[in-house]
Amino acid sequence: MNYKQISKDLLVLLGGASNITSNAACMTRLRIGLKDTSKVELEKIKKLDGVLGVVESDTLQIVFGPGKVNKVLDEFYQLTGLSKGQAQDGEDQDIEAVARENKAVQKAKYDKPVQRFLKKIANIFVALLPGIIAAGLINGICNVINVSTGGALNGVWWYACIRTMGWALFAYLPILVGYNAAREFGGSGALGAIAGAMSIVNPAMPLLATIKDNQIILPITNSVFNPASGGLLAALIAGMFFAVLEKKIRKYIPDLIDTFVSPLLVLIIGGIVALMVIQPLGAGLTKVIFAVLSFAYEKMGVVGGYILSAGFLPLVAVGLHQALTPIHSMLNDPAGASKGINYLLPILMMAGGGQVGAGLALYIKTKNKKLKRYIKDSIPVGILGIGEPLMYAVTLPLGRSFLTACIGSGFGGALAAILHLGTVSQGVSGLFGLLIVQPGQQLGFLLAMLTAYAGGFLVTYFFGVDEDRINEVYGE
Repeated sequence: MNYKQISKDLLVLLGGASNITSNAACMTRLRIGLKDTSKVELEKIKKLDGVLGVVESDTLQIVFGPGKVNKVLDEFYQLTGLSKGQAQDGEDQDIEAVARENKAVQKAKYDKPVQRFLKKIANIFVALLPGIIAAGLINGICNVINVSTGGALNGVWWYACIRTMGWALFAYLPILVGYNAAREFGGSGALGAIAGAMSIVNPAMPLLATIKDNQIILPITNSVFNPASGGLLAALIAGMFFAVLEKKIRKYIPDLIDTFVSPLLVLIIGGIVALMVIQPLGAGLTKVIFAVLSFAYEKMGVVGGYILSAGFLPLVAVGLHQALTPIHSMLNDPAGASKGINYLLPILMMAGGGQVGAGLALYIKTKNKKLKRYIKDSIPVGILGIGEPLMYAVTLPLGRSFLTACIGSGFGGALAAILHLGTVSQGVSGLFGLLIVQPGQQLGFLLAMLTAYAGGFLVTYFFGVDEDRINEVYGE
């Protein structure tokens, strides 16, 4: 980037030096005081090289991102003739504000169609997390009780009631996924729920009926319909498809009959497509996903665990981690291939451990007081699994420290793979992961997390601390 040219262009678009009353920088934004805001050409400023966004407040705040904003200010203040300074709220920003600001910058940087699509996919499952977490815990705990007691409580009414709660969520999860998918993509939730019902095994389903001792045979495949084969992915895709189809159909149906005809056509056309195309597609994708995970976990073993853990936070940084949300739900399904045990999540949890270790290394080595304050505020919540403050306010802006944290976290992921750690639910991370790992694996989980801490600490301490870069980002 040519910071001098950017500053010259910016000055012109701000109305010239005579229109500037102050120029300062905080963590990610160039904050400009103006005499006359009518002279500012906002739309052209937004299109300047390096500009990630513009916020209109008491000052005009132009978002460049950490590090870059200081280089712009170094050139800009020479053009205005005003002394450069730290924005008044720069030193006083708390860790959460900095993390939010940097996350917004990162989101703007990678806010592409793929990320927006994956965000919609994640939204479908986020609303279901309370049920998935609770039902997963019930199933995991009840499995332990059944094994240890020989099923002695299975005939007790209150125990059967609790088990029913755990069973019900996963038995009918495709309906909820279809409902949320249709709504997220602009369709009717009820139609999406019906689409999801195609993935529910129910003997009363007409497609599963037996007529004169013969089951219904589908064309092309020449086989009996298996609702479970498509699973959650078929329900997800079908809900999305029904929403798109509904919007298309409503464009052509007259208003007078739209209420009756449009949903009818959606169900008839969508149902046939779901049966003949989406269900086989869902089944195929499910097999591929489990094959890839099995290869990484079983065949690659230690190496697979290392790669999955070390590579997870870069996916988070660019917004691609949301693609894993439905996969976690599939892994925690007791009727699925993994029998409700999620072997992927413990490995990915170690990524946060590497960030904690890196933060500790930075705190010990750096002399920058502002960075020390940010680390001190973010480490406790990072240990408990809330990694955004540490990632977005500390390691990611520094670049190298983020990389060394990821490299170090891989050692924790490798140990998690060796110990075959698994969770019965999801929704928490960090040391809170002790609550959802399989009973009896708590010590192994703790050892893996401590290994991630140590890995992140050592790699960052020796290779990830650049004091010049720290002072460039956080000020001296």
